[in-house]
Amino acid sequence: MAAVNSNFRSEHDSIGDRTVPKDAYYGVQSLRASENFHITGLKMHPEIINSIVEIKKASAITNLEIGLLDKKVADAIVQACDEIVAGEFRDAFIVDPIQGGAGTSLNMNANEVIANRAIEILGGEKGDYSLVNPNDHVNCGQSTNDVFPSAGKIAVLKLLIKAQIQLQRLYKALSDKAEEFDDVLKMGRTQLQDAVPIRLGQEFRAYSEAVRRDIARLERAQDEMRCLNMGGTAVGTGINADEMYLRRIVPNLSMVTGLQLVQAFNLVDATQNLDGFVAVSGAVKTCAVNLSKMCNDLRLMSSGPRCGFNEINLPAKQNGSSIMPGKVNPVIPEVVNQVAFNIMGNDFTITMAAEGGQLELNAFEPIIFWNLTHEVEFLTYAVNTLTDNCIVGITANRERCQSYVDHSVGIITALTPHIGYEHAADIAKEAIRTGASVKDLILQKGILTQENIGKILDTHAMTSPGISAKELLE
Repeated sequence: MAAVNSNFRSEHDSIGDRTVPKDAYYGVQSLRASENFHITGLKMHPEIINSIVEIKKASAITNLEIGLLDKKVADAIVQACDEIVAGEFRDAFIVDPIQGGAGTSLNMNANEVIANRAIEILGGEKGDYSLVNPNDHVNCGQSTNDVFPSAGKIAVLKLLIKAQIQLQRLYKALSDKAEEFDDVLKMGRTQLQDAVPIRLGQEFRAYSEAVRRDIARLERAQDEMRCLNMGGTAVGTGINADEMYLRRIVPNLSMVTGLQLVQAFNLVDATQNLDGFVAVSGAVKTCAVNLSKMCNDLRLMSSGPRCGFNEINLPAKQNGSSIMPGKVNPVIPEVVNQVAFNIMGNDFTITMAAEGGQLELNAFEPIIFWNLTHEVEFLTYAVNTLTDNCIVGITANRERCQSYVDHSVGIITALTPHIGYEHAADIAKEAIRTGASVKDLILQKGILTQENIGKILDTHAMTSPGISAKELLE
């Protein structure tokens, strides 16, 4: 190709001629895209880049196997892909994460970078696409419409696996706290009003069970991401893809990525419909809801320390105020709350983008992948800091918890089977009116003996199901 001057090379696409920096690994189509879509000013998520490059590697291997690529060209493409996955040439991926064209910009950015690096490996100069062509060689047997959604699924799958590891750690930390706090009796509250006693360990066990369900949901979500439309090319019919390529591409991609991937049974459906991403986002959102609710509880139970509940102590991580000396805030639960709010907003965007598809393709995959990768990644980071900087360091204020129980009217509920509802209600009203404890009033009135009250108000008797009133007093 003729050079415009020593610093530029000339390239041509269907729009026309355009100069590109001579040393750039990207080409004319990437450059046009970067100018058209200056939206976020940010780079594509690294896992999206890795995944699309792994698809290009698997495709080169497949096309070599079936005789559609020369071995030298295929080997150069594979080497270029390996170098990019290892972290090289990332500055050459210049397209914005949010882009028009259903991902064509990123697909061509990858094709051009890989082609130009392969040209170098073969001893040529960047831009000499007679050696390695971005479309004819790197993109052989592919379309943006099967490459881009497959790259998105692989990237999200990798991120889900990382998230699940962190959730497993959180589950263990909560389970350990459930054991540690199993003997701590405290007042349960419904609608923020005193209810009946509960053990602090039971509350933490409930948190751990919610996380366990989230882990199961994310496992199912991973299955949604394993099913790819590779081989479907433009609309799922496989046009321009060799029959042997269609059969071999997903097994080779599984080998390249180390993931268990499968080809969609119906490639047209898998190209048209993005409900799998909605399902995954829903699972991530559900997890965020559970974590945020738990963090609300932690902030309430630790409120004070003098004028709040002060039932638990969260680890002090930093000063809480620039004006109030000694103030320490629940910063870790607060940041988890904020991550949860962000995830919920992203989930709505993903839902609307998936719904907005038309006919054989959804053009809005870029915004789905931008939001979903960040959903999963932010969740992972939030769970990590919640586990390490909060949960493992929580301690219980046992005396404070017991004091609430002793002074609560709520324990009258445990006595109701023995003295009757109306009698219990009268005792409760008197306790509220006079400030006397329920236990003292019952003893004063001779309704029950000290021994019987002790049995009825035993920690496990009040907080464990299946113990009858008769059994208690036998």
